[in-house]
Amino acid sequence: MAERIIKLPDVGEGIAEAELVEWHVKIGDIVREDDLLAAVMTDKATVEIPSPVEGEVTWVGAEVGDTVAIGSAIVKLKVAGNGGAAEEPAEEAPVEKPASTPTAAPPKAEKPAAPAAPAKPAAPPPPPSPKQARADAAPAQRRAPGQKPLASPAVRLKAREAGVDLRQVRGTGPAGRITHQDIDAFLLRGPEPVRGGGLVEQSAVTEVKIVGLRRRIAEKMALSKSRIPHITIVEEVNVSPLEDLRATLNKKPTPERPKLTLLPFLMRAMVKALAEQPALNALYDDEAGIVRQHAAINIGIATQTPSGLIVPVVKHAEARDLWGCGIELARLAERGRDGTATRDELTGSTITITSLGALGGIATTPVINYPEVAIVGVNKMVVRPVWDGTTFVPRKMMNLSSSFDHRVIDGWDAAVFVQRLKELLENPATLFVDL
Repeated sequence: MAERIIKLPDVGEGIAEAELVEWHVKIGDIVREDDLLAAVMTDKATVEIPSPVEGEVTWVGAEVGDTVAIGSAIVKLKVAGNGGAAEEPAEEAPVEKPASTPTAAPPKAEKPAAPAAPAKPAAPPPPPSPKQARADAAPAQRRAPGQKPLASPAVRLKAREAGVDLRQVRGTGPAGRITHQDIDAFLLRGPEPVRGGGLVEQSAVTEVKIVGLRRRIAEKMALSKSRIPHITIVEEVNVSPLEDLRATLNKKPTPERPKLTLLPFLMRAMVKALAEQPALNALYDDEAGIVRQHAAINIGIATQTPSGLIVPVVKHAEARDLWGCGIELARLAERGRDGTATRDELTGSTITITSLGALGGIATTPVINYPEVAIVGVNKMVVRPVWDGTTFVPRKMMNLSSSFDHRVIDGWDAAVFVQRLKELLENPATLFVDL
């Protein structure tokens, strides 16, 4: 047996360090080649670290939340033979599997050993079949109340899309980790029925360490709220004409002109309104005392992902038509959700839109994306009776909740901006003409 050191590999883009956000193994676990060891995060992108060999975990070099330098040792494995190498350099190609390395006594592999007296193995016993592993491990994989389910980002995304609560799924992977096969089995079997109909007191306390993207979000929100005095304006908008126009435009979608959501209309309205009030399309360097007004309108779109909130950026919205905004928005949202968005796609915004869609509530108080000076929030669209001068008529109504940095944006200018957005959205034909 030999020791194999696994180092944090180069994760690209000249990154010197990464934050450890999840362990998939613990000391004593047996891992196979390509089993996941850990997940690290760099610039809001999560990277999974697989094992290049089969062996037993004897040491882990960091805790969740620690920052680890590229090339640092993160795991030690006990492997058969010499494991192919004494350690795993960051740039070294994966070594050949230990099972292919001849042992010191090759005749044992050919001699049919008697079942009652098996030969002493030179390597860990071969892994059981997936079916047998699930059957053997399932009874021991029930988590204690409040214990966090172990699963890779890809498995978490699959569960989210399927509407599966991972707390109800038994894991059959290393350390009880939930696999894709476990999700498939759960979907076929369904959740286990709750036994007993009585109410039970619960006293468990779950401690959740704030790491990775969630920690970055917390730091950014704290910075924004501590430095920026927010002023929020909520305005009611009649979007019935816009929704009628959108339904008409979506009747015959093409690859060049796909179906539109409401957001591209809002983006075009913001472009027009910001052309009249460029002071709102700006970044405030409060330490230098400088407001930098940008000619380029780069609209960040706050997007919820399985890992947390990110803000992909539609660059140069002023140069994109309605469908151009929609296509780029869809592309960035998809890359954000699957964790493949680049640093450039997640930075450079000059103003932000935040939308909770159908869950948007009546009104919200959006937090400005520091160091921007304005953010526009989209609330839930509902049908309400509206007085037209003679009678009440049903109209599709939606509130815009917009926040501004009151240090550099006066309340009057903020109100003018919101009223201009309202005017453009209630008269959507004006989005297509220059007035």
